[in-house]
Amino acid sequence: MGRSPELLANLPLARTAVDRAAERRADPDLVPRLLAEPATRVLAVRDGSAEVSLDGSRPALVLRPPLPQDRHTLGVFLGVDGDGTAYVAVDHHAADGGDAGDLRTLRQVGADLDDRDAGLLTTALGLLNWHRSHTHCPRCGTPTVPALAGWLRRCPDDGSEHYPRTDPAVIMSVVDEQERILLARGPQWGARRYSVLAGFVEPGETLEAAVAREVYEEVGLRVTDVRFLGDQPWPFPSSLMLGFTARAVGSELSLQEDEIAEARWFTRDQLLREVARGESGVSHRLSIARALIEHWLGQPVPERP
Repeated sequence: MGRSPELLANLPLARTAVDRAAERRADPDLVPRLLAEPATRVLAVRDGSAEVSLDGSRPALVLRPPLPQDRHTLGVFLGVDGDGTAYVAVDHHAADGGDAGDLRTLRQVGADLDDRDAGLLTTALGLLNWHRSHTHCPRCGTPTVPALAGWLRRCPDDGSEHYPRTDPAVIMSVVDEQERILLARGPQWGARRYSVLAGFVEPGETLEAAVAREVYEEVGLRVTDVRFLGDQPWPFPSSLMLGFTARAVGSELSLQEDEIAEARWFTRDQLLREVARGESGVSHRLSIARALIEHWLGQPVPERP
């Protein structure tokens, strides 16, 4: 496996301007103390969405001072910025409500947020999604409790510690000898909306082997010249997307029907023409899939009016 000299740049969810300050997490009073300080900025997450301001040229997270009800819900320490401002995310799924303001999901605004806000919301969603789905000890079934400023859950019965989970997934642009890219869609997708292939890394498997296995399983192609292009977190709910390009050996496809509803080879001119006419669509610009397609294309995919 090689590393391409032309790595993907400016991936939307691979940005941050906040120091995670992991050395502070061991303080058991950190989150309660920060939620008692007016200078702390709080990111309130409600069912996967956050309040944003749309007044400026780009959306911005609404980061407010702590409220009394924040102390009665799950809070996680996100870090500090260069000015020393601390950031805490709170899960308002179980908090006393009030007006939620203008809520947006990461999918809706993530590509347009600045570096600080993109990093904060991506990290907050990854952590809060993990807390919601890992509430009990996998060893004995006892409800676990948050610790380490929200970066750990501990079993009060057997003392075992459980850290946030991240599932590695490979995602790849497959190109043939004619420089065509292979795009496909799953059965649950809308007609003529395409993306690159992807799949989770299995236990005991290298990243290169995962790329080769997933491509063969899904479309029946062997690949060579697997090259790493970049990565970004994908907190839906807890993945790290590892982007690659690979060269197809042959071009005849054999689809895995339960995974792939349609797969096609595209030339650059063909893809641009179909997108411009609205005949085909590609992945959202928040995703690394879009970046892989544009890396092959050599230019951004035009946005339709």
